[in-house]
Amino acid sequence: MKLTILNPKHVIFEGDASSVFLPGDLAEFEILDHHAPIVSLLVKGEIVVDWHRRIPIRQGMVRFDRNECMALVEE
Repeated sequence: MKLTILNPKHVIFEGDASSVFLPGDLAEFEILDHHAPIVSLLVKGEIVVDWHRRIPIRQGMVRFDRNECMALVEE
């Protein structure tokens, strides 16, 4: 999937990913290639890209549709 993680000032990550773990407002969840469309709020925690790159966040939101994932976050 195409993954973009950004904050209002700059792009934090942009590239391809096989897996993204996200700290959702109800629970942590994982998005894999061709996941069903989803929009979710994010809470304080870490976004984990491909099981090894960790990006700490304070809050944000994520949208996944048509195999493209975009997260707008506060670090």
